[in-house]
Amino acid sequence: MKVRIGIDVGGTFTDVVVIDQQTQELVGQLKIPTTHSANEGVALGIVTAIERAMERFDLKPDDVAFIAHSTTQATNALLEGDVADVGVIGVGRGFESWLARNGTTVPPIALTASKDLSSQHIFIRINAANGSTESSVDAAIRDLSMRGIKVIVASEAFGVDQTEIEEMIAKKTREAGLFATTGHEVSSLYGLRVRTRTAVINAAILPRMIETAEMTESCVKSSGIRAPLMIMRSDGGVMSVAEVHRRPILTMLSGPAAGIAGALMHERVSDGIFIEVGGTSADISVIRDGSPATRPARLNGHRMYLNTLDVRTLGVGGGSMIRIGSSQDHPGSIVDVGPRSAHIAGMGYTCFSEPEELEGAVLELIQPTKSDAPDHAILRARSGKGYAITTTCAANLLGLVKPEHFAHGNQDSVRIAFEILSRHLGETGGSPEHLAERILEVGCRKIEKTIDEMIAEYHLDRDQVVLIGGGGGAASLVPFAAKLMGLDHRIARNAEVISPIGVAMAMVRDTVERNMVDPSPDDILRVRREAVEAAIAAGAVAESVEVQVEVDKRRNLVRATALGTTELRKRDGEQQIFSLDQCRQAAARSMRLPPDNVKLEAEAGNYLVFTGEHHSSKFFGLFKTRRPLLRIVDRTGVVRLQRGPALITATSLDKLKSEMTRSVEFLTDYGDAGRAIPDIFILYGSRIANLSGLADLDQVLALAEVELRNLDPDTRLVIIACPKQV
Repeated sequence: MKVRIGIDVGGTFTDVVVIDQQTQELVGQLKIPTTHSANEGVALGIVTAIERAMERFDLKPDDVAFIAHSTTQATNALLEGDVADVGVIGVGRGFESWLARNGTTVPPIALTASKDLSSQHIFIRINAANGSTESSVDAAIRDLSMRGIKVIVASEAFGVDQTEIEEMIAKKTREAGLFATTGHEVSSLYGLRVRTRTAVINAAILPRMIETAEMTESCVKSSGIRAPLMIMRSDGGVMSVAEVHRRPILTMLSGPAAGIAGALMHERVSDGIFIEVGGTSADISVIRDGSPATRPARLNGHRMYLNTLDVRTLGVGGGSMIRIGSSQDHPGSIVDVGPRSAHIAGMGYTCFSEPEELEGAVLELIQPTKSDAPDHAILRARSGKGYAITTTCAANLLGLVKPEHFAHGNQDSVRIAFEILSRHLGETGGSPEHLAERILEVGCRKIEKTIDEMIAEYHLDRDQVVLIGGGGGAASLVPFAAKLMGLDHRIARNAEVISPIGVAMAMVRDTVERNMVDPSPDDILRVRREAVEAAIAAGAVAESVEVQVEVDKRRNLVRATALGTTELRKRDGEQQIFSLDQCRQAAARSMRLPPDNVKLEAEAGNYLVFTGEHHSSKFFGLFKTRRPLLRIVDRTGVVRLQRGPALITATSLDKLKSEMTRSVEFLTDYGDAGRAIPDIFILYGSRIANLSGLADLDQVLALAEVELRNLDPDTRLVIIACPKQV
């Protein structure tokens, strides 16, 4: 049996899972303490986790096909100010050198209350009169080295177009025994100041990250595992250790990425809002068309050329404690839930205690930490031990947590706890059930507010939004939040280990961005090739790489994102193939329609295309509306794409160009903002070619030709054209 090992490094525990490579089912899991305080840092815990997993699940080195871990090292280094001293060698040419001098000078960046990230700066102006550039570089490196600098950034104006000088500086820096990074390595976008700032942050964490990565990789190799060690990125993909040596900044802010990768790869979410609930907090993210929403990262307000997943973190989780109002404001009422959690307060959960322990307990208000108000409710047992009344306890009392859920507790204990709380609060508090509902409502209103913001921001169809819960506390909050908002929901399989599963199943990912005004098809194909090469360099097998290209005309930006695997494997493992009726039922559930009202429109390869209509009435039935719905379902019953109105065309390879031209011209919208072509998807074999991010027909045709160039002429294709989503 070939397996995939995923290791998720958390603040308290490091979780490990073993996944069957073929079936993609969970083989086993284990948990060990995260080793923040060890001399080796979190690397020691990662190595220990690998050793224990190999032993407990009787694995041989050759059984491991893939191994990866997430890391908090980069984020922690910046939060704690544990960074290296950085020097910048700025380079400019000719009369505009003074602009380059300013652009490569990076002001101090505050990391902690007492620690800034500062950089030493030397500028070299290149012209015919200043002699050898190399001698100036040698002198600059010696100067910075004498100042105690350990890492040097090479940054040149327009260095993304002419990389030779930056590469020469980096080469000489490494020959001098120092670490080096360059502006063009961290970003290929114009904007010298932001690019240099990003490179400085990358350089500051470089030595520590290389040390950790090399130690972990060495231990993996010494165990006999031949699969390359991969590291989680902040965008939900993984990269090789060699890439960590160049761009460790890509692992920054990667904490929530593992859970989202699990939602995509294990739960196979194509559209929805994913809520990963831990003990202290909940991370909320949007998934559309099988991809998570992203946004540019910032460090203490400073913009960087780094895209991270758009994750909104809230201070409410499965272990959130309740706060009871004082007589001066809201006597005897639940005034807040969280952000303090039972774990941080050193308290147990009432729902995970034994009933005998709570007999005779009294309600007590405490101040968990110096920064907290003295109004946090706990039960003080006769033994002296404290137990918190949490959102998980409330959800258990209301029967929202099923026996199969990780958060399922002792029903007798939770009943005792809420009866004590009800007696303490008297008539103001109400019945135990009323109190439990009040606790969850206060906590879930915070989730509701954030979800409403994300629905509006990403222009989601509220009627089609589904909440997917992950994390050990998923059942504590997600079912009630969905009920509160009138939305559908489901709890992910193996929700409590969705993050390490995401690490184990994540794909190699890389993104190339270029600033281009009115890019031609050849320009777009060139950026696509660069993305493929970057993914291969990061560890992907060439034959596995798929690319999505986006053209942002407003920002003059072309972005190509490549995804691939570290080995060729059969898609979807050995998962059960569904019948046509089962796939129709999956589409009907997604559309919220009876199966008889759902029609099969077309099929190609692994995919079935279903349509339906949602009918609604307004003003006492005087006005009736019909809303077309489309779902693409794969043959394992998973909805891979959902849209509203669409033009569906079944065709062959020789007619593809003419049919795509017809579809694009028919659905192109000419508005005040200019021409907007429809979103185009091509279904064939086991792939969905997503051409939705392009700006004109020529770009669509050029990319389609590249995507389909190796197909058999008889391959059945389906073109899906949808009005442009905002």
